[in-house]
Amino acid sequence: MPSARSTTIGWSSSQRLCCVKGCHTLAASLAMSSSVRCERSVMGSNGASRGDRGAYPGAVADIAGLARAHTDLGDPEVELLRELTLDWGLIADLSFADLVLWLPTWNGGGYVAVAQQRPDTGRTLFPDDIVGEFTARGRRPGMAAAQASGRPQDVRDADGTWAQIYPVAAAGRVIALLGRYSAVEDPAAARAAGGLEAAYLAAADDLCAMVVSGDFPPGGREHDPLRVGSGLMRLDADGLVEFASPNATSAFRRLGVAVDLVGTDMGRLAPRLHDRADGLDPAGTVVAAGRTRGQVELEHSSTVLVLESLPLIRRGRRTGALLLVRDVTELRSRERALLSSEASLREVHHRIKNNLQLVAALLRMQSRRSDSESARAALADAGSRVSAIAVVHEALAAAPEGTADFDAVADRILAMSAALAPGARLRRSGSIGPVPADQATPLAMCLAELLANALEHAGPQPTVAVVLRQDSERIGLEVVDDGPGLPAGFDPASDGRLGLQIVRTLAAEHGGHVLWAPGADGGTVAEVAINRSADG
Repeated sequence: MPSARSTTIGWSSSQRLCCVKGCHTLAASLAMSSSVRCERSVMGSNGASRGDRGAYPGAVADIAGLARAHTDLGDPEVELLRELTLDWGLIADLSFADLVLWLPTWNGGGYVAVAQQRPDTGRTLFPDDIVGEFTARGRRPGMAAAQASGRPQDVRDADGTWAQIYPVAAAGRVIALLGRYSAVEDPAAARAAGGLEAAYLAAADDLCAMVVSGDFPPGGREHDPLRVGSGLMRLDADGLVEFASPNATSAFRRLGVAVDLVGTDMGRLAPRLHDRADGLDPAGTVVAAGRTRGQVELEHSSTVLVLESLPLIRRGRRTGALLLVRDVTELRSRERALLSSEASLREVHHRIKNNLQLVAALLRMQSRRSDSESARAALADAGSRVSAIAVVHEALAAAPEGTADFDAVADRILAMSAALAPGARLRRSGSIGPVPADQATPLAMCLAELLANALEHAGPQPTVAVVLRQDSERIGLEVVDDGPGLPAGFDPASDGRLGLQIVRTLAAEHGGHVLWAPGADGGTVAEVAINRSADG
């Protein structure tokens, strides 16, 4: 069998005997872009980066790159900080404050900002990105004291901004400082005033204390990053509601709760609110009561709420929990409509496949009844073409989102061709994977035509290899046979056979091309490639 390696034309070959081009010729293979390595400047000689540790790739600074350039932190410590910044948006929202993560530089000269988070609940004090900025030791109040003592520092910057500096420790040493910079003019007065603002600030204080103790971020990344969302509830250690924000109260009103939520036992209330036939499982009840981290979905009277529990830990004991409330009614409604639409579309493809298979069977039946050799051949070819289209619709009926697994489509077409040529040896290599319907059908027809052409001209017991290829811009295939090769003077542009005309037309309509060339070990190589669609 000719090897695909030795016979392939390739995406960038310049030795092409015959070329029929569509809108675009097949360009050379994409070369890997060289990474641009850069490093943001750090002010002050004491903040100089450690050149021997390497720069970080990309134009946007990230925690790992800045830590590698300016600190001696190891990978586990950097990963801990990365996980902190995935969930610290909740602290920013509850604090009405900006958060900045500072790392002590390797030489003790100061601190470099490696991440920042603006609140969704208030104005920001840092409209400009400060990631990558260096501050010398002693320039910002409280930072050196928090690092040295391992205890939070409550300070006021020179510009009057209230700031709390929280040490982040790992393996017995402070590896970072979490700065909380508040836009609230007098946080102490806000805490004393009560109400929503005081409840939010108290929850933020608890979470920051968990950062210091190592209990935040919580383990597990199976959920979206934590944010306040549609509302917030605070539970005590027994699962009783201590506070419910107005948005949370309104969400539960839509769920059918008419009583005041404060004092309610969420472990008992949640199962009664969930009216799905399967009920609320015990694990969901535990989450709703705030006893463990997780999510639970409640559905009642066409309203769907998602509750996400975050237990509050103090000195190793659970003291309560925060319940983040999100109303996902509209989202679930759209998801169900989409599922219904996809089910309807799959049913349409299934029926089209059945009808096409019936047409193909009628064409084959008529072919066998015809007295004319040319009519029999034409009807048989037409039946094969219809069958190839039916294979695509069969794949579309089984696949989501209007895509077809072209590898499976190619295998089915190979099996159909093998049934018509019992002595042939057919195989496939390479992969394309899911392909949009508008590309799967023409590519499948091209494959069927090129296979039929190879089996017709390659001899009584041919060996035919199909190689599937793809890159970021194109998808295509090669059909390699071990037959006698291209005839002298072969000109694909003037060849009048219907099958080759179909291949040329389909390739041109999709911005592609068709190529024929002799194989390295004899035989013929036929290649077709089309441009990827915008959604492919």
